[in-house]
Amino acid sequence: MSKEKQFVTEITPQGEDFSRWYIDVIKKAELMDYSPVRGCIVFRPEGFEIWENIQREMDRRFKETGHRNAYFPLFIPESFFQKEKEHVEGFNPELPWVTEAGGEPLEEKLAIRPTSETMIGHMYSKWIQSYRDLPVLINQWANVVRWEKRTLPFLRTSEFLWQEGHTAHENEAEAREETMRMLEVYRDFVEDFLAIPVITGQKTPSEKFAGAVDTYSIEAMMKDGRAVQAGTSHYLGTNFAVAFDIKYLDRENTQQFVHTTSWGTSTRLIGSLIMVHGDDRGLALPPKVAPTQVIMIPIGPPKTREAVIGRVDELYKELKTAGVRVRVDDRSDISPGWKFNEYEMRGVPIRLELGPRDMENGQAVLVSRASGEKRIIKQSELEAEVEKMLEEIHRDMFEKAKQFRADNFHAVDTLDEMKGLLEQKRGFVLAGWCGSAACEKQVKEETGATSRNIPFEPAEHKHSCLVCGEKAEHTVVFARAY
Repeated sequence: MSKEKQFVTEITPQGEDFSRWYIDVIKKAELMDYSPVRGCIVFRPEGFEIWENIQREMDRRFKETGHRNAYFPLFIPESFFQKEKEHVEGFNPELPWVTEAGGEPLEEKLAIRPTSETMIGHMYSKWIQSYRDLPVLINQWANVVRWEKRTLPFLRTSEFLWQEGHTAHENEAEAREETMRMLEVYRDFVEDFLAIPVITGQKTPSEKFAGAVDTYSIEAMMKDGRAVQAGTSHYLGTNFAVAFDIKYLDRENTQQFVHTTSWGTSTRLIGSLIMVHGDDRGLALPPKVAPTQVIMIPIGPPKTREAVIGRVDELYKELKTAGVRVRVDDRSDISPGWKFNEYEMRGVPIRLELGPRDMENGQAVLVSRASGEKRIIKQSELEAEVEKMLEEIHRDMFEKAKQFRADNFHAVDTLDEMKGLLEQKRGFVLAGWCGSAACEKQVKEETGATSRNIPFEPAEHKHSCLVCGEKAEHTVVFARAY
């Protein structure tokens, strides 16, 4: 078997086994490797650069909305979790504990951070005294640990990387405004930067964050039809303020509890990227987040090699100066066909080919990873043509993902209809819900699908509950999820 053929067949087709395809792609593209600790992964440079690009752009957006970064301890005293009952009940099954240090048992067990509301609540109670101290707008980039029983690289691991925003406000109106502002920051970022269309809405009470008054989410559809919760924003009311005694002296000289929010996204965005855009050839990375946007490959016989590589280096500098993330692969012991396959599998948005004939004609060949289109362009117009193609690729990838979601978005009226549909098809299901936790639970038990959110803009409003037939209080998106 030829190297080129072998290279492609090492990736399981999506239609054969989607989970196997996913693992094949992330390992073959060298995004990660398994660590010796169960449920934990090592981010290899290709994978971590994706996270760095996500982090850099999100951080810019957070700072534009007035937030500043801080850092809080990894270890959280057990007593902190006892102060907010719903919060500790929600996280207790996933908490790892430190009980001994320096060869001595600890006086108080320490949890390894699953999230930081309790630690930050404790600190805010020290920092906030007056309305003049508000609002507090802080974000933290950190790692967290949740001891997952079933893990999947990037999407669900025992340790993962994320950002968590924590803000404190004078009143409910300001805190709710912040909650929705950050949800919109997430929606815009995921759609604009990652080319992933999302459904924005409110979580049902059973699916909301432990300790929140209301939770809102953005939900994305993967190519196997499953959902990924790509980001959440929570209005916490005064729950944590009461638990941690976060009070301030208001403008009338009266003690009041602050209203708090928290919001977060994580490295599961990398998993979402792969599952939304990837295909049987491997990764397909949107240009804005791709570590390498253009791979330059010189081609031709050995006698022309020196001249071709000289011109490639000149064009490389031109693109680099223009801010394009570009690399050159001038390895002489690897065939161009092998390189084409490799960078297609790695998801590089544009391949630039340059050979002796192109040199003679003052041209170059651009190939789109997303569409496979080959475009012959003038070298003198390289920068403009590359930027144009990058914009087109991003737009086309978003529209393609949006169309896939539309094609796999179904509306049903009854639970039996939903069961039949999910047995035959993949995707999201829109249905009416009376608001009863029992009806919501029955949907999960009989279909394996959970409520993703109550969308702000449903495709249609449902009038009756899919389970009991009573009047629908909400129109809900259901899906099987990661």
